[in-house]
Amino acid sequence: MDALLVGSPVNVQYLSGFAGSSGLCLVGPDHRSFLTDFRYVERADEEVGEGWSRPEPSYLLWRDALGLMPDGAKVGFEDASVTVRELEGLRAAVGDRLEILPAGDLVEGLREIKDAEEVERIRAAAAMADGVFQWLVEFGFVGRSELEVLRACEVRITELGAATSFPPIIAAGPNGAIPHAEPGDYTIAEGDLLTIDMGVQLDYYCSDCTRTYAVGEPSDRAREVYETVLAAQSASLLAVEAGASCSAVDAAGRELITEAGYGPNFGHGTGHGVGMEIHEAPRVSQAATGDLRSGQVITVEPGIYLPGELGVRIEDLVVVTEDGYENLSSLPKELQIVG
Repeated sequence: MDALLVGSPVNVQYLSGFAGSSGLCLVGPDHRSFLTDFRYVERADEEVGEGWSRPEPSYLLWRDALGLMPDGAKVGFEDASVTVRELEGLRAAVGDRLEILPAGDLVEGLREIKDAEEVERIRAAAAMADGVFQWLVEFGFVGRSELEVLRACEVRITELGAATSFPPIIAAGPNGAIPHAEPGDYTIAEGDLLTIDMGVQLDYYCSDCTRTYAVGEPSDRAREVYETVLAAQSASLLAVEAGASCSAVDAAGRELITEAGYGPNFGHGTGHGVGMEIHEAPRVSQAATGDLRSGQVITVEPGIYLPGELGVRIEDLVVVTEDGYENLSSLPKELQIVG
């Protein structure tokens, strides 16, 4: 390819610094152009980094970007985010003058490896989220609905000057058996396990963490499941290091859960990348391919889900290093009994 058209908003921001909703980058060995429309000229003046040429504002960004390329050039596009209709429009606009090619996830590949500044932003988001978890424990759970806890969580994050990085999961009792449960009117009671999966988006970077609490004294069954998940999470964490296969990290914890008789009750992957988006490459799962690399930020979050009864998930956010990992999640992981 002679150049790559980048229109995915998060990728545009990653490359150029522009966080508005209408921007386009044309990048290549001989091209570094940023295009936007009239509404965002002043914002682009403030946000777009040095070294970018800035053609006149346009409402036909794709057409004008392609017009910067000489006849016969090969131009790549982000096939994961360009719709069929948009692709047809691109090809109609250039006819036989240019060759339009699917380019895969080139920018996403760059985003996988976080530099020191990115890690600091994620660390700050994780620290803020840990503080919100602790605040929620002091807020209390018994007698409150899942929705009440959710609203308190969202308000607290807003008060701190951040946003949630995804809709928080507040799942108590039997709802904990639904990995992505939506908070509802269920009233949290003594004897319930309560799973809270929550993250903060701060300075454009995300965090992700899950803790499962015992509300009052847990049953023997709940303790057994919790300790099994904790052991599995510890095993997967020990497998994390640069060069380890993503599937091996998943297998390290999954084998313990299977040996304990709960294999069918752990149906999701062990983790995923986190950065400017809450779900990024790499994937850490049974079907994952490739190895971990230093500088990736991933979650490690095995779980066990017993339909109609309870669920447990424990999740940390870690930075992969050459010889292991740095854990950005500071919350305790032994079973906490809360009120």
